[in-house]
Amino acid sequence: MNSLKKNKEFIIRYFNAISGVAKTQELIEHYVTDPKLQGHIQFFESAFPKYEMLIDEITAEGNRVIVRMRAKGKHEGVLMGIPATHKEIDMPGVIGYEVENEKIVNHWLISDTMMLMEQLGLASQPT
Repeated sequence: MNSLKKNKEFIIRYFNAISGVAKTQELIEHYVTDPKLQGHIQFFESAFPKYEMLIDEITAEGNRVIVRMRAKGKHEGVLMGIPATHKEIDMPGVIGYEVENEKIVNHWLISDTMMLMEQLGLASQPT
């Protein structure tokens, strides 16, 4: 199997493994060595327990995999000082991963934070 297909399949397995379940440190470390991504997952998990990660599109080049995705969950914990609103979210984003030896070693993330705040009822679009 070529490395591009192998890396894409690894990221698909990763999404399937962490989506909709409690993201324990052991589970995270099985797939991720990047400490910033580990922290991001734990941070988001504390605010949106058992959030889902859904792949809308995936592409790869070299050891990099880019995923256009959505995070879905329910706001049940504190998020940046904001108490739980108990509202559902469906937030789009794009994540870039660097994969080495079936581990995520680096990442970057772009997400629509304004949409998240709107879904939580904390912001509204200007009229």
